[in-house]
Amino acid sequence: MNLLVLHGINLNMFGKRDPAHYGAITLEQIDARLQALAHELGVRVECFQTNHEGAMVERIHAAHSDGTQGVIINAGAWTHYSYGLRDALAILEVPVIEVHMSNIHAREPFRHHSVLAELVRGQICGLGVDSYLLALRALASA
Repeated sequence: MNLLVLHGINLNMFGKRDPAHYGAITLEQIDARLQALAHELGVRVECFQTNHEGAMVERIHAAHSDGTQGVIINAGAWTHYSYGLRDALAILEVPVIEVHMSNIHAREPFRHHSVLAELVRGQICGLGVDSYLLALRALASA
């Protein structure tokens, strides 16, 4: 099974940015934890991060035909307003799970709404790196 993990805008700053909400773990450490769990579960995971919305959309488009069988996405701030990203995800015919390190529903009001929520199989938030790991387990068992 080939799975894709998409990390959106500013997520390369995990470990440096707002540790009260995101903890001290870095994106590289998150990816390493995902790779270790993927190995344990017998699945393949590709991790992709960009701060450029067009590059994210292009990677999602590629997932439509490259053998990707499931997607985990933490779109960062794009979660709350990017209809372009939403439309790109809508093209996919594979399960998508939205994740967030922090509990977006317990933060600033603008973070409470996800334009992706109606498209995704599920949303996991507020559990730090475990949000990603639970999503990986869910897709691997689908």
